[in-house]
Amino acid sequence: MAGAAIVFLFLVVAVFANILAPYDYKLQSRNEPSSPRSSVRFVGSDGSLRLRPFIYAREISDPLRMTYREIEAQEFPLGLFVSGERSKLLSFFETDVHLFGVIDRSESAPRIRLLGTDALGRDIFSRLVKAIQFSLLVSPLGALLACLIGIFVGIVSGYASRSVDTLIMGVTDAMLSLPTLILILAARAAFPLELPPLSAGILMVSIFALAGWAEMARLTRGLVLSAKDREYVLAAKATGVSGPRILLRHILPNISRPLITQATLIVPAFLIAETALSFLGVGLQEPEPSLGNLLSAASELTLLRERPIELLSPAICIFLFVIGVRLLADGTKQGSVTKKTL
Repeated sequence: MAGAAIVFLFLVVAVFANILAPYDYKLQSRNEPSSPRSSVRFVGSDGSLRLRPFIYAREISDPLRMTYREIEAQEFPLGLFVSGERSKLLSFFETDVHLFGVIDRSESAPRIRLLGTDALGRDIFSRLVKAIQFSLLVSPLGALLACLIGIFVGIVSGYASRSVDTLIMGVTDAMLSLPTLILILAARAAFPLELPPLSAGILMVSIFALAGWAEMARLTRGLVLSAKDREYVLAAKATGVSGPRILLRHILPNISRPLITQATLIVPAFLIAETALSFLGVGLQEPEPSLGNLLSAASELTLLRERPIELLSPAICIFLFVIGVRLLADGTKQGSVTKKTL
């Protein structure tokens, strides 16, 4: 249950990223480079309690050390579902609604920074949400295509003649012998680095699908070999049912549980691969955010000591998503065992 809740939360973030992000992820605030997190307050400077949270405006107090001080002359209340920069939800519906933000939209009003800003004054939280959207669209789609290819190849190999099975499994074993991450890196490096987000996403999905099908094919082939000699399959053959119908109606439904479990393990592997590509500079390029290029800022140890939460937030998101998927996979296994016991 916990795993499903975590995965569902990340999917919500991926779908509604433009609403959850308070600002445009490309927008630079030249007067706020490397600013810390905003201090959300309920108590004013006079010591009285406020019913609505608020923040103070800030200014740089030491340009060398990039330290800021708050200006307590005016309070700026925060609200939910406030209007802001216009963006497209899922690239179709245009809206200016954001989940939270400063109610005052004047030029003098400050911006709320849940994770501060980067060296260019861009809001880290908005960039993190957009990076989650990209990663959680590319990785599951790549895993889905890889699983479909692997299941098709495994079914054909397991149900076909011995010579066809030997040929297909020879190709599969050759793919399995190659390091997947190195193969993905080599395939990505063969294309231009500067690609639009959509083109980069399609390319990475294609690379993941072509590089990751072999493991699913090997598993599917073994399950088909163990299932095709069982009584219900032999009975279907005796009644004259065709081979494709036996595969789709009898074998595939009975081997679906382990295949689903394997698919849930492929998704985090592809997420880590996508992060590695961007971290190494061959994935999504700036100014477009991805978990990998956001995490690359953590390689500077001086900044990491000063702002660990902000710089490691992409790693925290990756860790939580992987944990959620693993818990979901374990829940699927336990459900399968319970069903067999009953």
